[in-house]
Amino acid sequence: MRTYSVSTAMLLALAAGVAAAQAPDTNLARNIAAGCANCHGTNGVSQGGMPSLAGQAKADLVRKMQDFKAARTPATVMTQLAKGYTDEQIDLVAGWFAAQKP
Repeated sequence: MRTYSVSTAMLLALAAGVAAAQAPDTNLARNIAAGCANCHGTNGVSQGGMPSLAGQAKADLVRKMQDFKAARTPATVMTQLAKGYTDEQIDLVAGWFAAQKP
């Protein structure tokens, strides 16, 4: 049986906590995409009015979101929404929508 000093035990606990905090959330892309459903439909399949996102090329979706984020593409709502996402989140959600069946 190993014995650890209090400071060693604290470091091990801290390291375990950091590792858990850095573990990827496998549902993160889907969770981000859920916020898009109000306008773009469940899983990105629009029922009309807004374009469907499902099945579009990831690179195209990333470019479009970055254009909204930088206000290069005028929009009523999307410019403000896109500013709320990090580049990593945009990349994740674009990949998720690209993998969905149209």
